[in-house]
Amino acid sequence: MSGCGQAKPDLSNGKKLFTSTAQCGSCHTLARANTKGTVGPNLDDAFRSAREDGFGDSDIEGVVNNQIAYPRRGSVMPPKLAKGEDARDIAAYVAAVAGKPGKDAGDLASIGAASTVDKLTSAKNGTLSIPADPTGALQFAFGKAMATAGKVTIQMPNQSTLQHNIALKAPAAHGPIVGHGGTSSFTVTLKPGTYTYFCQVPGHEQAGMKGTLTVK
Repeated sequence: MSGCGQAKPDLSNGKKLFTSTAQCGSCHTLARANTKGTVGPNLDDAFRSAREDGFGDSDIEGVVNNQIAYPRRGSVMPPKLAKGEDARDIAAYVAAVAGKPGKDAGDLASIGAASTVDKLTSAKNGTLSIPADPTGALQFAFGKAMATAGKVTIQMPNQSTLQHNIALKAPAAHGPIVGHGGTSSFTVTLKPGTYTYFCQVPGHEQAGMKGTLTVK
């Protein structure tokens, strides 16, 4: 907790504000937010050095929160660009990821990630490959797929840091849930029509990890 009776900061809201609403990313580079602004300081470089000097997440959160409220003299950033809980959420997100290797995963990875809902893939030689998004976003690399009627093997290579699988709603069929480096696959016979493929890990389909398969 960040204070007596105070709710924990919402990192998802912080990233959403950083990358879009508050437009922090248009001025600052922050690798895990996929922003490459050059007007303001590179936050990875700045806080990587701070961490080497012994600063922890809570210290960095305090610095960022203060900078949001009172930018340094001569800064193009207006004071109090975000306020209250929004400012605290932005500061907490920056503190959680700045200067740290790796990528955001799960819900955080989905925020600001390029949508794959309209990307299309097709089966080849009876095999349809629909990878999990390697960034960790809760989506497949393709939101649309096509195959020829008959027997088809559907596979999902998983280079994400999260566990996933791939399944069909009807006819019900699914591959195993696998971690990084694994492949979830199954073989099914399909008639012409439209099918929904999705990830069975709780919460993943609801977050957007699903797509449409058209069989002709």
